[in-house]
Amino acid sequence: MTEVSIRDLRNHGGDIVDRVAHGEPVTITRAGKAVAELSPVGAPPLTASVLLARWRHLPAVDPDRLRSDIDATLDSRL
Repeated sequence: MTEVSIRDLRNHGGDIVDRVAHGEPVTITRAGKAVAELSPVGAPPLTASVLLARWRHLPAVDPDRLRSDIDATLDSRL
């Protein structure tokens, strides 16, 4: 995590916020001690229509083949 002084935040606030917006968390310091953290806001939730559109493009699942793959991978004694 990058540390930035309050003075740097005041003088270069736009640049620092751009870095945070691109995913870089930043710790704000005062007199060398951490006082705050800036982190990117999470992505907005997907709408139902977007989720349904993505769901329509998923490949079909063959339940027998899935069961066979699971049985081959996992120890049945567990």
